[in-house]
Amino acid sequence: MGSVGSSIAYAKRPAPRDVLELLKPITWFPPMWAFMCGVVSSGVGLDGRWLFLFAGILLTGPLVCGTSQAVNDWYDRHVDAINQPERPIPSGRIAGNWGWRIAVLGTLLSALVAWLVGPWVFAATLLGLACAWAYSAPPLRLKTSGWIGPATVALSYEGLTWFTGASVMAGNLPRPEILIVLLLYSIGAHGIMTLNDFKAVVGDTATGVRSLPVILGVGPAARLACLVMALCQAAVVALLMRWGLIIAAGLVALLLLAQIALMPRLIRNPARLAPWYAARGVTLYVLGMLAAALGLGGYL
Repeated sequence: MGSVGSSIAYAKRPAPRDVLELLKPITWFPPMWAFMCGVVSSGVGLDGRWLFLFAGILLTGPLVCGTSQAVNDWYDRHVDAINQPERPIPSGRIAGNWGWRIAVLGTLLSALVAWLVGPWVFAATLLGLACAWAYSAPPLRLKTSGWIGPATVALSYEGLTWFTGASVMAGNLPRPEILIVLLLYSIGAHGIMTLNDFKAVVGDTATGVRSLPVILGVGPAARLACLVMALCQAAVVALLMRWGLIIAAGLVALLLLAQIALMPRLIRNPARLAPWYAARGVTLYVLGMLAAALGLGGYL
């Protein structure tokens, strides 16, 4: 960072409200929801584990997810200057190398809290943090790949946080059934991450980010995203039925059918309707996650 210059090193400390905006609290919900699914799927009661539960929520939301947002915004500051110049770093509200400092501090704090919770949570957190840096930072900068980038985020947001929730409650490696379902929902979330790329096609094209909407085209990328989401949920339904969790399987199937009914409209104009589908179809997707978790936990 020394090459950045003394004017950057001694930039004014950012205001707390700008730091909070950098950490994007609205993005904390998906991993916290997946964490809750992990807690429920474990089937373990909360008695005596409230402190671990609080630590897990803190990890998956403000700490690891917030840190990933800071890392992404720091290394994307030139892209954001095109797509969203009002963000804290390109707008100058978080000046100098404060964005990088916040990302490093969040990484260290996340690792410390995870280490205090337990070995499996610590391992999952380190993997999540590694994914966050590899996704945004050179030399890997996985986000430049429309295939690997969304897969990395999906694994971190859905799979690792679900794993963390189940591990926090069980105090051990989750059951194989839980691992299979969280993996399927992580793969399906690749489609959700692809939908998020539609808003940045212009900036991604200009800066060499090869998202699926850029390399495949908007229409084919939308169709692929829908196919991935649908097939993974169909596999979850089949597995739940095989395991005798009929009510959970039925709920996931109904929620999948509702998503499929919305997909034709999305495909007609994905660039404009991706936010519309995210508010409806993605909501149905995550409700299906909870239904599957309830079944795995023995509540359905």
